[in-house]
Amino acid sequence: MPRNARPLVIATLAALALPAGASTAITIYSSAQPGTLSPQTFRTGGEGMTIPGYALVREERRFELKAGRNLLRVPDVPALIDPTTVSFASLTDPKGTRVIEQSFEFDLTSTQKLLSRYLEREITVEQPRGQGVGSFTGTLVGTQGGLTLKAADGSVRVVNGYSGVTLPSLPGGLISRPTLVWDIESGRAGTHDARIAYQTGGVTWWTDYNVTYKEPGPGQCRLDVGAWVTIVNQSGATFEDAKLKLVAGDVHRAQPRAYPAAAPASMMRAQEAKAPGFEEKAFFEYHLYTLGRPTTLAQNSTKQIELFPTATGVGCEKTLLYYGQGSGFASYGSPMTDRNYGVLSNRKVDVYLRMKNAAANGLGVPLPAGKLRVSKRDDADGSLEFIGEDLIDHTARDETVQVKLGSAFDVVGERKQLDYRIDTSAKWIEEEIEVRVRNQKPDEEVAVVVKENLYRWTNWAITRKTHDFRKEDARTVHFPVRIAAKGEAVVRYTVRYTW
Repeated sequence: MPRNARPLVIATLAALALPAGASTAITIYSSAQPGTLSPQTFRTGGEGMTIPGYALVREERRFELKAGRNLLRVPDVPALIDPTTVSFASLTDPKGTRVIEQSFEFDLTSTQKLLSRYLEREITVEQPRGQGVGSFTGTLVGTQGGLTLKAADGSVRVVNGYSGVTLPSLPGGLISRPTLVWDIESGRAGTHDARIAYQTGGVTWWTDYNVTYKEPGPGQCRLDVGAWVTIVNQSGATFEDAKLKLVAGDVHRAQPRAYPAAAPASMMRAQEAKAPGFEEKAFFEYHLYTLGRPTTLAQNSTKQIELFPTATGVGCEKTLLYYGQGSGFASYGSPMTDRNYGVLSNRKVDVYLRMKNAAANGLGVPLPAGKLRVSKRDDADGSLEFIGEDLIDHTARDETVQVKLGSAFDVVGERKQLDYRIDTSAKWIEEEIEVRVRNQKPDEEVAVVVKENLYRWTNWAITRKTHDFRKEDARTVHFPVRIAAKGEAVVRYTVRYTW
């Protein structure tokens, strides 16, 4: 732009002054399935993704109102406000103050919109010419594919790659920031303390659990469980020194909306060790977590705050589970008579951790849904090494958390069908299954649960077996086995289906 060009200024008038004691409260609801948000959502290239959550924002502000009609404009509000949820209330004179109209202006100024206001008006365009700058003045008749200008002599020029545009004046009706506008009728002139409330998209939260696995002795299992709340704000506004609440639970919303994510986010972690943390309480059929200090949620930021102090020495149980069929089988309206159905063998033996969320077990707090990451300390150098992660749902006190960490390296399984007999006229099937689990560890005995689905029909009976089993549900049985180092367990059973 030339040195003598007058800069364009976009101004938004606001009939308010924020007092020193102005307060903001924000309650965040998450509709994200834990662990489903990619880190790319919060980095360059994440534009166009959605932030699956929303927040209820309440602000207390101070306005100077005159008796009668007043036009209030409040800028710097989130770009992703749901306009149907906006409310305004005077705390000073609630009965004598009412809202006549309210609107949300979000059509922000851009170069294209600004230039479109000057169609059929004269402008000056600067173009680079060698080392110098040339200019052309004419009537703007088009803005698509460059600027099309008509000169005084009737000639038309299409200008591309211009270096600057000089406009004669600033048109009205342009806004540079999302703005809430109220037409207020007040029965009392003077200073009014007022409360503004609205819902906005682009805000969400979830819980990240950092767990350290320990084996203080043979066959013993202990966990140190730490929990951090992760909050993402891409709503289009910053919430300064806000009172923060988080709602854990599945809150139903009619026709939930998907809001576009904004720009890249920065990452910060709040680690005020002695600062007040979250206080939890039951709230309706959900759980409410209230932070005991104000916090700032900057636009395009991801913040982490400790949910509760690390719980140490939580009792746990490590389980190896072999599910030879590899996946669940659907129920059908008739017996599954195909002898080859379900005989493919999965070799992986999965590793699970279970812990009782009870005070007697060293925990006993409501656990919001989130991702649980487990690490184990390497005694050689004291470093923590990642050993697996899984998702957990909202878990109440005294319930059990079970997570899958991965598959065992030195324990493998094999499943096969030994025999299959069917008599369709007598309406029965008999199937004999053999499961082999091998422990290749040189000096450690392992306990493995062999899981089997009785998938061919609902009426079944195990007529012969090599090991005792537990019936887990109508179609699932577990065979617990212990396998010596470098040993093998062989489970055989015959099941008879009738219909």
